[in-house]
Amino acid sequence: MATKTKAAALKISDQEGLDDILVKGARMHNLKNVTVAFPRNKFIVVTGVSGSGKSSLTIDTLFAEGQRRYAESLSAYARQFMARMVKPDVDYIKGLCPAIAIEQKVITRTPRSTVGSMTEIYDYLRLLFARAGKTISPVSGKEVKKDDVTDVVAMVKTMPTGARVLILVPFKQHANRDTREELNILMQKGFSRIWSKVNGEGEILRIESLLELNDKELQQTIAPTKKGKGSLVNPVYILVDRLVTKDFEEEDLHRLSDSVNTAFYEGEGEMYLEVNGKDLHHFSNRFELDGIVFEEPVPNLFSFNNPYGACPVCEGFSQVLGIDNDLVIPDRRLSVYEGAVAPWKGEKLGWWKDQFVKSAGKAGFPIHKPVAELTKEQYQQLWKGMGGAYGIDDFFKEVEQNLYKVQYRVLLSRYRGRTTCTSCEGYRLRKEALYVKVGGKHIGELCEWQVRDLKKWFDALQLSEHDKQIAKRILLEIHQRLQTLLDVGLGYLTLNRLANSLSGGESQRIQLTRSLGSNLTNSLYILDEPSIGLHSRDTERLISVLKSLRDLGNTVVVVEHDEMMMREADHIIDMGPLASHLGGEVIVAGNYDEIIHNPKSLTGKYLTGELKIEVPSVTRKWNRFITVEGAAHNNLKNITVQFPLNTLCVVSGVSGSGKTTLVKQVLYPALKKMKGEPAEKVGLHNKISGDTDYISQIELVDQNPIGKSSRSNPITYIKAYDTIRDLYAKQPLAKMRGFQAKHFSFNVDGGRCDGCKGEGEQVVEMQFLADVHLTCDVCGGKRFKEEVLEVQYKGKSIFDVLDMSVDEAIEFFGDEKNIRQAIQPLHDVGLGYIKLGQSSDTLSGGEAQRVKLASFLGKGKGAGHMLFIFDEPTTGLHFHDIKKLLASFQALIEQGHSLIVIEHNTDVIKSADWLIDMGPEAGDAGGQLVYAGVPSGIKKSKESHTAKFL
Repeated sequence: MATKTKAAALKISDQEGLDDILVKGARMHNLKNVTVAFPRNKFIVVTGVSGSGKSSLTIDTLFAEGQRRYAESLSAYARQFMARMVKPDVDYIKGLCPAIAIEQKVITRTPRSTVGSMTEIYDYLRLLFARAGKTISPVSGKEVKKDDVTDVVAMVKTMPTGARVLILVPFKQHANRDTREELNILMQKGFSRIWSKVNGEGEILRIESLLELNDKELQQTIAPTKKGKGSLVNPVYILVDRLVTKDFEEEDLHRLSDSVNTAFYEGEGEMYLEVNGKDLHHFSNRFELDGIVFEEPVPNLFSFNNPYGACPVCEGFSQVLGIDNDLVIPDRRLSVYEGAVAPWKGEKLGWWKDQFVKSAGKAGFPIHKPVAELTKEQYQQLWKGMGGAYGIDDFFKEVEQNLYKVQYRVLLSRYRGRTTCTSCEGYRLRKEALYVKVGGKHIGELCEWQVRDLKKWFDALQLSEHDKQIAKRILLEIHQRLQTLLDVGLGYLTLNRLANSLSGGESQRIQLTRSLGSNLTNSLYILDEPSIGLHSRDTERLISVLKSLRDLGNTVVVVEHDEMMMREADHIIDMGPLASHLGGEVIVAGNYDEIIHNPKSLTGKYLTGELKIEVPSVTRKWNRFITVEGAAHNNLKNITVQFPLNTLCVVSGVSGSGKTTLVKQVLYPALKKMKGEPAEKVGLHNKISGDTDYISQIELVDQNPIGKSSRSNPITYIKAYDTIRDLYAKQPLAKMRGFQAKHFSFNVDGGRCDGCKGEGEQVVEMQFLADVHLTCDVCGGKRFKEEVLEVQYKGKSIFDVLDMSVDEAIEFFGDEKNIRQAIQPLHDVGLGYIKLGQSSDTLSGGEAQRVKLASFLGKGKGAGHMLFIFDEPTTGLHFHDIKKLLASFQALIEQGHSLIVIEHNTDVIKSADWLIDMGPEAGDAGGQLVYAGVPSGIKKSKESHTAKFL
C-alpha cells in the first residue's frame, strides 16, 4: 500500500511541470525535508528572513549537487579524491542542468587582478592590439612597417610596361675578409655581377673581370668611398636579378618572388629596387625605423602578468618603492612659494626652494598657484626642473649621493613609500607595448578610461577595411562585455581598477558580466544577492540583464530581498517562517500575487504593507558635528559636508557617486590620523573641523571577514566563549579529570583532537580542482578528544553547544546570566539563526558586519563616545531583519554613540535623522553634494535619483 501511495505522490509531482528542476527531500543545514520545484527557463527569486535556509537550498543543495555531478564525469584518477566529496543531504534532484553560482564574496585579493582581466575585456584588447595595432615610432611618429616578398612584387606589378628593374643588395665586406675574398665567396654563391654608382651613373660590372684586376685597381673600382660619418658616396650593390616589366605570367612571378627572397636573405633583411637607372626604392623585412628595432606585436607583449610584456622595473604591479609624491607634497593646497614641497625647508635645504622660486618664476612657472591647480605639464616641471631651476628629482639625486651621511639617510627614509612606477608611468607594460596604437591610443590609455567613455570610443572607432576584417569578432566580444558592464550599473569603473578594491556587490556583477559574455544556454545560474550595493535606479538595469540571461534559455535563480526584484520575478519561493531551527520550510511558492495573498508569508505581509518598518515620528536634533571641508579626492568636486553626531546619519546616492570616497577614504582615515592612530592614506581635502575631540574612538564596521582562520567564529569574536569554557571547567567530571578552561578550546593543544587540530575537518589539496574538505576521521568532526566530550552541562557536551544556534543557546543557558548577556547582542542584530561555532569563513559579508556590530553592542556604555561607520549593513537582510538592525542602531545612539551609514535601502534612508545624498550620477558626473537635510525634504530635490524611489 505504502509503495502505491509513494508512486501516486511521485506521479502527481511529475505532472507539476515535466521540465521543472525538482528538489525532493532536501535536509541540508536547517532545511526540513523540503520538496520544491524550480520552473525551468524562468526568473526565480528565493526570499525569506536571514537564516531561513535560502542559501542552504540554492547554493548548498542545488549548486553543490550540480558540481558533484560534474565531478562524477571526470576521470577515475581525479575521482579517487572526489569519492568523499560531500553529497548534499537530499533524496534526489530531477532535471538538473549545468549550474553556475555567482556568490557575493570578493573573489580575488591579488594586486595583479583588475576589472579588465576579471571581465576578460583586457584579453580581447590584447588580441586587438596584437592583430590590428599599428606600431608608431616615438622618434618620427611614422608607422613602423615590415616589408615582405609580396610588397616588393606588388610594387613591380604597378610599374608601367617596359620599365627596367634591377634587384640589388648592399655589398658588405666582413671584418676579417678582404675585397677579393668577398668577391670569390659571391661567385661561389652563384652571383656574377656587381652594380656600382660611379659619377652618379649606375654601372654593372662582372665579378670575373674584377677579380682579374690587381689589388690597387680593385680597391679604386669598387671600394665604397666614405664621406663624413660613414655615409657612402659610391655605394656598391650585388646585382641579384634584372627584368623588364610586362604582363607577368605565373612563371615570371615565381622567378621574381625567388629573386626577392634571395635578396632579403643575402642582404640580411634589406634590399633595393633600381628603376630605369634613376629611382632607388628601399625595402626591409626587419621591424625597424629611425634606427630602432621594435618588438612585433603579439598578445603576450600586452600582458602585465607575463614576464615578456610586464614593465621590467615594477614587474607589472604599476607601483614601486621610491619617492612618494604625497609625502613630498603633503598639502596640495599650498603653492611652491608657500612651502608645498615638504623637504625644502630649513636653513640649508631652503636653498632649493629659493633657487626654484627665482629661476622657475622668471621662466614663467606659476610659483603662487596651489599645487593642486597646476597643469600636468607644470607639475612635471616642478619635479624635473625648468629654466635653469633644479626640480624635486634633482634634490633627491643629491640626497642619494650623500647617503653615507646619517642625516641624509634619515631624510630619504621620511619620503620613501609606494609610488607610481617611473618607467611605465603606472601602465604596467614595457615601453615597446605602448608604441602600438589602435585609433591613435595605446592600450594603457584605454584602461584608464571609465567603461562608459570607453564604450563611446569603441562605437566611434574607424578602422581600415583590412583591419575591420581582422577585428570584427574581437570587437563584437568587447562591445558585448562593455554593454553588460553598463547594464549592471558599473559604467563608472575603469579597466585598470584593482579587483581587491571592489565591493562584494561590484565583484559579483563583474562575474555576472563574464558569465553573460560566454552566452551559455540551458544552464542554471544561481546568484546570491546581486543587488548588493546597487541604488534602486541601477537595480532596474540589473533586472533587465537577468531577464536577458533567462531569454537565452537559462534558468535564473536569485537569492534576494529586494522588493523590485520580487515584482519582476516569474516565480517566487518564500522560505521561513523564521530563521534557523524555526525556519527551513517552503512557506509559499508561486507568483507575486500568490505571495502577497498568503497569510503565512512574512515577506507577503511586508510587501502589502500589513507589516512595515515604521519611520521615526521625530528626527533627533543635533548641535555637535564634524565638517569635511574641500574634499576633492577621486571624483569629489571640492565639496564641504557636515556630519552630525549623536544621530543616525545616512549617506546615499547611486553606485559610484562618491559615497565611499567621502566617508571611507577622506573622513575615516583623517579622523584616525587626528587621534594618532595608524591609517591608510588620507584622501585629498582641505581640513576637518568641528567637534572632533568629542569622539573617543572611530570604528569602521565593513563587510570584511571577521577572522582569517577557519577556527575563528562568532562567539570567540564577541568574547562569549571564555565564559562558556569556564562553565564547563567547573563541572564535577572536569574537576575530577583536572581539565581547565583551556581544554575546552579548539585553538590550543590539550583538549582538542590531535588529528585535525580542532578544525573538525581535513583538507585534501586538489591541484587543478577546488580543495576538498573532509570530515576528520579521528574525532568524526567533533573537534575535541573523547574524554573532553564526556564532560556535559545539562546533558550537552562542548561540541553540542558549538553546534547550537544563538537562539537555542539563549534558551539553553537560561540559568547562566553572564553567558546569556554575552550572546544576546547576536540575537539583537538579527543573527539568532547562526551557530555559535560556525566558521567565520562561511559567513556572508553582511553577517560578518553584524557580528562586529554585536561585539560593540555588548561593550555597552563604558566605551566613551564612539563614531561608527557602516558600509551597507542591510546586505543580506530581509525586511524583518532590517527592523531589528534599525533597533540596534537606535540602541547604539542611546548609549551616546554616533552613526554614519552608507546605504541604498529606502527603509534605512527613511529612518535617518540626517540624510546626505551624493550624485547626481556616477564617476565624473558625480562627486557633488545633491542634498543634505532631514529625509522628508529630499523629495523637493530635482537632481536626486534617491528622491524618486523614496
